[in-house]
Amino acid sequence: MNKRLELDHEEVEVLREFERGELESIRNFKDEKRRLETAAREFLKKDRRINIRISSHDLERLQKRAANEGMPYQTLISSTLHKFVTGKLKSVDNQ
Repeated sequence: MNKRLELDHEEVEVLREFERGELESIRNFKDEKRRLETAAREFLKKDRRINIRISSHDLERLQKRAANEGMPYQTLISSTLHKFVTGKLKSVDNQ
């Protein structure tokens, strides 16, 4: 049984860099990992609260959609807003 591993574009590039000896080990890996985890936690911290008015119909649809995704509706709203402001969610013109 000879399975061939399928790599995506980024994985292929990392493998090529490794084979050319272009990658280096991280010194003090545990310290660096801890530093990056702390930075990520700070970046993703939800430290502000907002209140908005929304129609009952829209809220019900959000709650149903969130339930289908298996998450709280506030998380769905927050995630959608984050994607929008970071450019990962584009507005759609309904013309």
